[in-house]
Amino acid sequence: MNRPALTPATVVAEAAVLADEHGLEAVTLSAVARRLGVRTPSLYSHVRDHAALLDGISTLALEELAGRIAEAVAGRAGHPALDGLAQAHRSFARERPGRWQSLQRRVGPAVAASDAARTVAALMDAVLRGYDIPPGDRVTVTRLVGSTINGYLTLEHVGSFDHREPAPEVSWHRTVDALDTLLRTWPTGQET
Repeated sequence: MNRPALTPATVVAEAAVLADEHGLEAVTLSAVARRLGVRTPSLYSHVRDHAALLDGISTLALEELAGRIAEAVAGRAGHPALDGLAQAHRSFARERPGRWQSLQRRVGPAVAASDAARTVAALMDAVLRGYDIPPGDRVTVTRLVGSTINGYLTLEHVGSFDHREPAPEVSWHRTVDALDTLLRTWPTGQET
């Protein structure tokens, strides 16, 4: 059997597959080495350490998520763009659970400064331009929208919404609608 050539990208890609299959906590250098059919020391010329491996998964996840968001919000503004953004996150979290989990951790500075992270932030800013959000409030609103989406997806993933009606799908759409209402009515000036 021919093994793929070891590169930082192939090591991270295999680690991401492992994370999606078994959870981020299953990603160790030795587990990835076994999957690649090599000894663990062979990986150190491609990834510095475990933290760098996890950061690699996070960067890959951001790149993939950015592509989904870009497609979902293209040509849209206001509620349709916000819905596209939210749905892109939700489908990514469901289809790539380990990669999603890698975005729910404190990442290293290189990930935070990566092109992928900047692209995701720029896409969020593009969605917010569809609302009358003062520039000084964009960071706060980004945090609010991100927290709402991430919180909902985390609780849905662990089954917190499985015990009562309405179905999580109904609440999801109501949540996005409520975010849209909040953003459309965001105060444009602060009282002193």
